[in-house]
Amino acid sequence: MTIYEATRQLISRLALIYDHREATAIADLVMENISGLKKVDRIIHKNTDLSLSASELLSKYSEDLLSHKPVQYVLHEAWFCGMKFYVDEQVLIPRPETEELVEWVIAEIQSSKKKTETKLRILDIGTGSGCIAVALKKKLPEAEIHTCDISREALEVAKRNAFSHKTDIQFFQLDFLDENSWSTLDSYQWIVSNPPYIPLYDKKNMQPNIVDYEPHLALFVTENNPLVFYEAIAAFAVKKLLPPGEVFLELHEELASRIKELFLGKNFKTAEIRKDIHGRDRMLKATMLL
Repeated sequence: MTIYEATRQLISRLALIYDHREATAIADLVMENISGLKKVDRIIHKNTDLSLSASELLSKYSEDLLSHKPVQYVLHEAWFCGMKFYVDEQVLIPRPETEELVEWVIAEIQSSKKKTETKLRILDIGTGSGCIAVALKKKLPEAEIHTCDISREALEVAKRNAFSHKTDIQFFQLDFLDENSWSTLDSYQWIVSNPPYIPLYDKKNMQPNIVDYEPHLALFVTENNPLVFYEAIAAFAVKKLLPPGEVFLELHEELASRIKELFLGKNFKTAEIRKDIHGRDRMLKATMLL
């Protein structure tokens, strides 16, 4: 089977469960992975036959994709801030909205560096794949970055990504909702987190590729207290954030105003909500009083 034939066949199969545009995008990722050729090279060599090993991989990947398994887990790779990360079902797939949060953090820290000579120390809470921490370290190489996660398996993925991107990051396995675990952590000028924030009642409205494969521990919170992680982060910040430190968070858009009020009620000077590229309230920056 030629590269062209394989591509058309894969798109046709994927179109059974995805719209044509998404099916084409997924097929491009798969074909680049198994052939080792960029799209332009696949067009030039479209009549080249796939190797036996590539054909076998294509068959396996196709079956996984048709079961709604995300292509990032199928290929064990996801792009974030222009970098390729290893991902598997132990960690969330990095999202473009989180890239926006990272860009905001970097802009604020780079601006503040003009006003202070103190050492930069940042904590990433619930690091998952480590994408936030690695991206921050790449842009702020002088920063000391600590991360924590409850999942040992997630931390192994994060360590793998930190190593592959040659970034020196410190990792801590702990249950952040257990206040006794906070003694393990230092004090910080900046805290960043994309914590679990989806109430369980939203689960029924979510796509199967998310619900069936992404780790529920990193996605969902109980319906009776959807702000549990934000409450813990705010309480931790009161104890461990060095004034005038800042907290940057990804949000559930329906909870944004409640999270803002939570931080304003915890000795924070300001709490600013920012919209994502889709116009949704998805990020918050809270600044502590001096």
